[in-house]
Amino acid sequence: MSAMTPAASPSHQHFVQAVEAYAPRLYRHLLRMLEDPQDAEDALQETFLKAYRNLNTFQGRASMTTWLYRIATNEALMHLRRRRSTPLSLEALSPDDGHPEEILLTQWQVLPEQALLSAETRQVLDEAVAQLSPALRAVFLLRDVEGFSTKETADILGISVDAVKQRLARARLRLREALAHYFDSDDQEEASP
Repeated sequence: MSAMTPAASPSHQHFVQAVEAYAPRLYRHLLRMLEDPQDAEDALQETFLKAYRNLNTFQGRASMTTWLYRIATNEALMHLRRRRSTPLSLEALSPDDGHPEEILLTQWQVLPEQALLSAETRQVLDEAVAQLSPALRAVFLLRDVEGFSTKETADILGISVDAVKQRLARARLRLREALAHYFDSDDQEEASP
């Protein structure tokens, strides 16, 4: 009998290879999104289950990476929605309320590389990323941390390229403001006797 079992099918083998290749990266992405190891693990498992169940719908128009990150990011957003009492949507999470925000920006003459490398600064940055809305956090993590292009990020999130650019700019401004507060407080501590 020449019928192929699911375990021997080329698409199944490709999927197993994708799981092995992408699991660590997807887990880190989910952990950054969800800030809870158990939630990240649950979301990762659900990501691969959904991907496997829908493997026959994967047509290759997007890369396997983009497809898996889209599923994982949607899983993370669903976990975040379940944490809240009211449902969230990407549109509702957008901080576009028509009111300009006051932002403190520090003009650094030289990028403080040593401070950026310190564990304390890394913790401040991680906390600042965690304070971003899920919509801004997703764009920042996909674009600046995972290294996806603007187009790939838009495809993963199912939003326009312009929306990615807007959200990324907002996320970067908020992070820069958080770091400006941190560096300003460090400068003031060093200046005091």
